[in-house]
Amino acid sequence: MAFSRFNKKASSTVSSSQPLALVIANLTLRFLQFIFAVAVLGLYGTELSDARKNHTGDYSKWSYAEVVGVLSAVTCLVYVLPKVKSWWAFGWDLVLFILWVAVFGVFGKIYIHAKPVNGGVKRMKNAVWVDLVNMLLWLVTAVVSVVIFFTMRGERSLHTGRAAV
Repeated sequence: MAFSRFNKKASSTVSSSQPLALVIANLTLRFLQFIFAVAVLGLYGTELSDARKNHTGDYSKWSYAEVVGVLSAVTCLVYVLPKVKSWWAFGWDLVLFILWVAVFGVFGKIYIHAKPVNGGVKRMKNAVWVDLVNMLLWLVTAVVSVVIFFTMRGERSLHTGRAAV
């Protein structure tokens, strides 16, 4: 049959080579990463908005946190697409982990020992712990992705299914 190659089942997030528990764990981790990234965007965005209204200081640190939050949220959205096998991009997970380490370090140094005298300081103290959760989530997905990458390499190629990768 000449068209038999077109009758093959399309590769998706849930494939026969992936255990269902792995797929559910991956989607759960990506969902949590997305939620915490959006939380960071809200927390730091509020501070940036207040600073803009009050015309106060240099807020490059807050802008950096916003950029890392956007990169994380977009990455999560891309990784949950059906045809994307996110463990192939474990290097990007490691990069995001390092970016979150920097965010946590910068804001942890500023706010962990600060006395909450107003709502802004209290909000930023909470944001530091959200940064920590983000950092740990990206570390977990990076480690899991590395393990999956090296244990599930015996699959077939994506387009033709003939070659072992």
